[in-house]
Amino acid sequence: MSDTIAAKEREVERNREQLAQTVDALHDKLDVKAKAQARLRETKDRATTADGKPKPVVMAGAAAVVAGVVGLIWWRRH
Repeated sequence: MSDTIAAKEREVERNREQLAQTVDALHDKLDVKAKAQARLRETKDRATTADGKPKPVVMAGAAAVVAGVVGLIWWRRH
């Protein structure tokens, strides 16, 4: 009888652990704010050097976009 109770207690403990893991996984999946912050950190790390300054390639890309927008506006007006 005590073996059966002990086995049931172990099963309940396993189920609790599985449920806790499932809840944690759902929380991680649905935590939009944390995901957005992590994505922002990753993007910032890729776009900046170790000292926090923008990488030259990022600056060149930004300059190209600005030049393209200015050119488009100029072209549309003339």
